[in-house]
Amino acid sequence: MAPSVLRRRSATAAGLYLSVALGILGTIAAARILGLEGFGRFATVLAVVGLAQTLLDLTVEESLTKFGFRYVAAENWGKLHRLFRRALELKLVGGAVASLVLLALAPVADTIFGTDGLAGPMAAGAAIPFLASPENVSASALLLRGRYDLRGLLLSVTMGVRLVAIVVGASIGVTAALGALAVGQLIATAIVGAAGTVALRRFPRAETRPLGSDRREIVSFVVQSSIATGVVSLRTALTPVLLGVVAGTTQVGYYRVALAPQSGFSAASAPVRLVLLTEQTRDWEYGRAQTVLRGLRRYSLGAAAVAAVAVPVFLLAMPWLVRVVFGSEYLPAVDAARIVLVAAAILLVLGWSKSLPVTIGRPHLRIVTHGIETLVLLPLVVVLGARWGVTGAAVAVLIATIAFALTWAVVLVRLREELRAARRVGEPRAVGS
Repeated sequence: MAPSVLRRRSATAAGLYLSVALGILGTIAAARILGLEGFGRFATVLAVVGLAQTLLDLTVEESLTKFGFRYVAAENWGKLHRLFRRALELKLVGGAVASLVLLALAPVADTIFGTDGLAGPMAAGAAIPFLASPENVSASALLLRGRYDLRGLLLSVTMGVRLVAIVVGASIGVTAALGALAVGQLIATAIVGAAGTVALRRFPRAETRPLGSDRREIVSFVVQSSIATGVVSLRTALTPVLLGVVAGTTQVGYYRVALAPQSGFSAASAPVRLVLLTEQTRDWEYGRAQTVLRGLRRYSLGAAAVAAVAVPVFLLAMPWLVRVVFGSEYLPAVDAARIVLVAAAILLVLGWSKSLPVTIGRPHLRIVTHGIETLVLLPLVVVLGARWGVTGAAVAVLIATIAFALTWAVVLVRLREELRAARRVGEPRAVGS
């Protein structure tokens, strides 16, 4: 491996790990400053904001990565610039719709969740989806330049901005915390947007060209990616919302704490997943499919080894960690955190499952795999959450994660068979793209 590549990957890891650490600190700060009831309201509003953002904001980032690398490989600069312009327009429209929906929900939020004090925070946080919408478009330009290291650095900077916003806002109250987060998002979007604009301008200048025959394929890709993201949002954002409806906002606060192991394991694999998305998509577009599959195998084996060591340690240490990090009032979340830890270990091994469908041009695979996971998860959250609160919700998460893993096992077997068949007929890129 070239020293420059190694330095870039190391810098990516450092930036992403720091960004996740800052995100966890933000959760800890909110939990301690706002207290149990205030943090429950804060977590509930964030869950609803996240749900609206992912359901109504079109997912164009994956198509930017996939087709962006295709246009870079073909040196089709006019189409590349047109692709980014259209993507930004779509993101702004989607973000605006999500923000308007949140504003409309604010007056009835107390009624939906059966508690008081949600209308103001919901209205304050409504601007977040619109303000965040351009950020990932700009970040995609960095990936096309191979600058995932800069992306990692900027993530740490923007998470630092959000941490400051939470600390300042939460010291005033829940509504102020959400309002400060919106201001922090504006600053973060401006920072990443400036870097992305510079990266995009470093590609050769060319008059924008119509996407032509690629338009239908790109639209299909965006639609499928958006549906997949919507399905994922049902798994992630709707789970705490449903838990809040059937068990109350305090259980949502516990659930937010119980998700800490998942956040930690996701952080551990984040640099590798970002590198996989960037480099494997590029390899696929140049016809190196077997290189992509070998990379997946190496990653999974390494992740399994890490999980085998880490899981027993954290299972034993969980009560101490929750008490020291979040405070004794959050100890009811310990059992749920242990259950989520096991689910997080499974997802760690499957860390490539988000990037692979983008790499091979099959975003519908995310719809299928996450769709099955979601169909298992949501009914179980309602039933088990109503009976056992956050612990029941965690059990639902684990069962759904196992279903997700089994589905991907079937998908991988079929994908390898298709690649072998394509190789026999001399069509190395017959699968996906």
